[in-house]
Amino acid sequence: MAPRLLTCFGRRPSSSSRQDESLENTTADQTSEELSRVGPILVELFSSQGCATSPEAELLMSRLGRGDFGKELNRPVIVLAYHVDYWDFKGWKDPYASNQWTVRQKGYVEALSLDTMFTPQVVVQGRAQCIGTDQDAFFSNISSASRFPSLAFQATFERPSAETLQVSLTGALRTKVDSQGADVLVALYESGLLTDCPAGDNRDRVLSNDFVVRKLEKLCSVKDISAKKTVNGIITFSLWDGFNSSKCDIAVFVQNKSFQIFGSQNFSLPENL
Repeated sequence: MAPRLLTCFGRRPSSSSRQDESLENTTADQTSEELSRVGPILVELFSSQGCATSPEAELLMSRLGRGDFGKELNRPVIVLAYHVDYWDFKGWKDPYASNQWTVRQKGYVEALSLDTMFTPQVVVQGRAQCIGTDQDAFFSNISSASRFPSLAFQATFERPSAETLQVSLTGALRTKVDSQGADVLVALYESGLLTDCPAGDNRDRVLSNDFVVRKLEKLCSVKDISAKKTVNGIITFSLWDGFNSSKCDIAVFVQNKSFQIFGSQNFSLPENL
């Protein structure tokens, strides 16, 4: 679906969101033990250094990911920030922007029956969305989000070459997947990024970005498996100039064909990898 409007939003009182309480193609097979160990909530930010109001949302997401709102939310979260490329024409090309992230946002536009694409946008568990500067709205979406057991993967990391990172994962989804299937996705993301921005809507500012997704790959597709079924796979990421493992983490999450999230897990990379 082609979006009718691209918008860079600031704060406003109301937000558009949709909570889908049905589990559609994937259902959580939760025992009492699993319910006591529910996993983190995946919070995705769509942002751009070319959007005047994205830096405010980036700051809120940085604080959220650091745990600054723990008392208010009392929910573990994983934050991922995707920099879209459709604001690059405004005089500043976002160095972290990718059309791949724009395509991912379009997927949410369709899945959530939205009329527009905009930044900054926050999507929670693939089920609810709001403007990224609307703190009350994303607090509400996180507090009411569907929760699932944490994935139970073990990860090993290798550097086959200076330009690549190999991640091997094995473990259980702890979520039952039916015949409609789901994908297990792995995001490699980076924090502590600072950018001098000499042009565009944020000209003459130093922009701070955390949890910036640099790579996103599919580990595997699954269907008709139990919550305890072992899943494994290997992903090889191509790396960028200046890669520093101490600034990077990976997030693993399960997403069905309707873009809903059914469990996630986070790993810090070993230092000096």
